[in-house]
Amino acid sequence: MTTEDNLPRATQVLPAGEWQAGTARDRITVDFDDRHRRRKRYTGEGGKSFLLDLPEATVLRHGDGLLLEGGGVILVQAAPEPLVEIRARDIHHLLRLAWHLGNRHLPAEIDAERILIRADHVIEKMLVGLGARLAKVDAPFNPEGGAYGEHNRHAGHHHGDHDHDHHHGHDHGHGHHHH
Repeated sequence: MTTEDNLPRATQVLPAGEWQAGTARDRITVDFDDRHRRRKRYTGEGGKSFLLDLPEATVLRHGDGLLLEGGGVILVQAAPEPLVEIRARDIHHLLRLAWHLGNRHLPAEIDAERILIRADHVIEKMLVGLGARLAKVDAPFNPEGGAYGEHNRHAGHHHGDHDHDHHHGHDHGHGHHHH
């Protein structure tokens, strides 16, 4: 019998805003990589150890709750991490920059004022060449889910096996394509 066998299991995600965060028994504050999991042992800031044990890998968002079998909820908080903030001349320029990032399939957090990405010197050089203003920041990272990224985040929304080919190929023109 392993230590994990004795731990309380968190088997359900309660989306942020759909539960009372003030009722949490403990909380974890983790970066984006540690918030995209199916199964992992965590110890909360108050000392509560538990096993995340979900049916499939899920992106945990800031404010989500992890429902423990037998009762109780653990609050998920997004930890600040080193990122690059991208700003543009205007909304049209920001949209153009977002298109270039999306064309490269980069995780990005997008709002009306800025885009956040993880540091990548090649991408940063491209963005500067496109007229972007860049700054290093420490902030929680909550990138967009993408076309295939978060279908499991919406209750009652399920895709059959025929709905998506996750290994898709597409052409970007000029002989550049992905498989």
